[in-house]
Amino acid sequence: MPTAPSPPDSSAAPRVGALAVLPVFIRLAGRRAVVAGASEAIAWKAELLAAAGAEVHVHAGRPGPALAALLEAGDGRFVHHRAPWSPPAFAGAAIAVCDAACEEEARAFCAAARTAGVPVNVVDRPAYCDFQFGAIVNRSPAVIAISTDRAAPVLAQAIRRRIEAVLPPALARWAELARGLRGRVNERLVTAPQRRAFWARFAELAFGPPPAGATPGRLLALAATCAAAAAGSVSFVGAGPGDPELVTLKAVRALQAADLIVHDSAVPAAVLELARREAERRPIGTLDDPVAAMAAQARAGRHVVRLMAGDPATCRRAAADIARLRQAGVAMAVVPGIVSAPPAAVAADRRVAQPA
Repeated sequence: MPTAPSPPDSSAAPRVGALAVLPVFIRLAGRRAVVAGASEAIAWKAELLAAAGAEVHVHAGRPGPALAALLEAGDGRFVHHRAPWSPPAFAGAAIAVCDAACEEEARAFCAAARTAGVPVNVVDRPAYCDFQFGAIVNRSPAVIAISTDRAAPVLAQAIRRRIEAVLPPALARWAELARGLRGRVNERLVTAPQRRAFWARFAELAFGPPPAGATPGRLLALAATCAAAAAGSVSFVGAGPGDPELVTLKAVRALQAADLIVHDSAVPAAVLELARREAERRPIGTLDDPVAAMAAQARAGRHVVRLMAGDPATCRRAAADIARLRQAGVAMAVVPGIVSAPPAAVAADRRVAQPA
């Protein structure tokens, strides 16, 4: 009988590296936000909260020019309280932000919010913050937030500009289409591999021209072509020299589509992080018969990636495994890995580096 994957190995690389902060997205539509302060910084925070659909209650006796302009717009998103904030203001609130005039006010605002169970942010006072505002790329409903954990805000803004340059504004319309299609796609495509095949094709279209002719009906026609995705496969993927920046785009696509990744112990965690988060990971050494295990998983409709250090196209061990899988009738693919330098060049570099 085919060998099933062994239980997870405690020595396996973690799926996610250490995070300075946890990126989360809070739904604020129709919920109340408490804002205290009069500065331009607090005006920007209030505008962000309102853009996310919150009803923003602003406590400011004498609003600054930017905040006053928001309040005068009078579009129903802001409620102005000239009286200072007080602990009852936090009852039922979803979020609280303050630009405190002094340490004492910062401490009091933070304590009152936390007592009420409300996440709090006090501008430029990290000790009184439960969350941060990052740089934002807005292609809503696709939203990207960038944080450097306050280490380099200018770098976060530079990253935002880079991302905005490569994400077309039309991506927002594609994301809106996806929201309307999700229920109908789930009805037509009953298995996870079929759905992933559809959304992978959809994502390719989303980075093309604006969706002028991409009606829901035409996009749903793709669903019929994705039924074949129920058949599993095994892809031998090369990690190259271990630098994630040298992994090919085709290799990244294979990792993003994988249900199971069987990897060499020499493959670094940084390369494994390129994979789909939900993908199961197994070090090759935990499988008694890796080829039989991969074949069994493919027959069960799963997409398996055999992630190898170097290039599987030139590896004798990979060639023998590929031959066995082909004899077993398993759908196969080979994604070569980049070789960082020819062996002769590496040898020459070593000779030059040696002391005379």
